[in-house]
Amino acid sequence: MRYGYWMPVFGGWLRNVEDENMPTSWDYVKKLAIRSEELGFDLSLIAELYLNDIKGIEAPSLDAWSTAAALAAVTHKQELMVAVRPTFHNPAQLAKQAANIDHISGGRLSLNVVSSWWRDEATKYGIGFEQHDDRYARTAEWLTVLNGVWNENGFNFDGKYYKVSNNTLQPKPISKPRPAIYAGGESDAAKDLISSTCDGYVMHGDTPETIGKRIRDMKERREKKGLPPMTYGVAAYSIIRSSDAETKKELERITNVQPGSPGYNNYQQWLSGTQLEQKVSLEDYSVSNRGLRSGLIGSPAQVEDRIAQFEAAGVDFFLLQCSPQLEEMERFAETIIKKETYA
Repeated sequence: MRYGYWMPVFGGWLRNVEDENMPTSWDYVKKLAIRSEELGFDLSLIAELYLNDIKGIEAPSLDAWSTAAALAAVTHKQELMVAVRPTFHNPAQLAKQAANIDHISGGRLSLNVVSSWWRDEATKYGIGFEQHDDRYARTAEWLTVLNGVWNENGFNFDGKYYKVSNNTLQPKPISKPRPAIYAGGESDAAKDLISSTCDGYVMHGDTPETIGKRIRDMKERREKKGLPPMTYGVAAYSIIRSSDAETKKELERITNVQPGSPGYNNYQQWLSGTQLEQKVSLEDYSVSNRGLRSGLIGSPAQVEDRIAQFEAAGVDFFLLQCSPQLEEMERFAETIIKKETYA
């Protein structure tokens, strides 16, 4: 099992706690990235939102791509999975930028392609906002251009959304055949696109049974298309405590989101902008990406058992969130990762 984590570019993951002791700063993310490598974490997901949907739109948030470039220069082993939204980036220009970061990192860059869901964010930054299936049609072209300019010299493309003529992109990425591409989504349009074009499928948190069903579905789609196996990752919020009482106390602390709070204000807009398989409760929404549903909560033994269930379901890696991030990752590494390493 590989263990990754979400870089806290929003100052945390809790929509009801104003200060999680995770400053929205370069100093903090640099410290976290360096220490997490020492602890044994394999990858970091750097999310991309121009506005802060966790702490409220007036709160600061770090830019994903400039942060990734800086982290590439101060880390040595960790995969840097950078989120990218096709509606926010010209594909040929992003390919150039990403190839450069891939060189800085020594071939450790990967992309997590994300559909935009937040209309207000797009409007505030002067970017067009498209309906759900239109976004995926654009993404299909976007990926075609991205792969084309990474892999060919003199690449040409004439599509509905993008046109590229006799492109030159040098140097090409170090990663072969190109940086890995991940994506997530629960609509049929998303799953069809991802199973056709991506190397990995990343999922919101859920039970091992539900995740197993999604993995089996994606495996069947890949096999029908004659494509090689994908890797599968799941978001999870981690709480490791020595007693049930301590676990319950921490859960209560992080899930009491109140109507009118900055995090609550985006809740309905987020629901209307996505197509999910299951209804999402406000408690689910209290932490990002439905991480509590994964159930990495309880004693070290309970969390180990839960991880084993996910592994049996076909999961290859986790993307963890916790609060405060550094302190909780230290705890996770000590009780879970170190034990696996020496097992």
